[in-house]
Amino acid sequence: MDMTQAAAFLSGSILTMLGFIVVVAGVIAINNLLHKYWKPVKLFTFAEYPPQFIQHQTPTLDKETK
Repeated sequence: MDMTQAAAFLSGSILTMLGFIVVVAGVIAINNLLHKYWKPVKLFTFAEYPPQFIQHQTPTLDKETK
């Protein structure tokens, strides 16, 4: 391997990794934008219990625990 082949290999590998870093940074930026502004699409809604059938329990704290 002479000097021109080594220089071409070194510059090619550096440019390849820089391109890879730019692509990854672009994917991360697009992902962050989608996560920030994307609203979920609801195709189906599952039947839930009506409010009169839901039993809410309030937690009680006993001061005297024995």
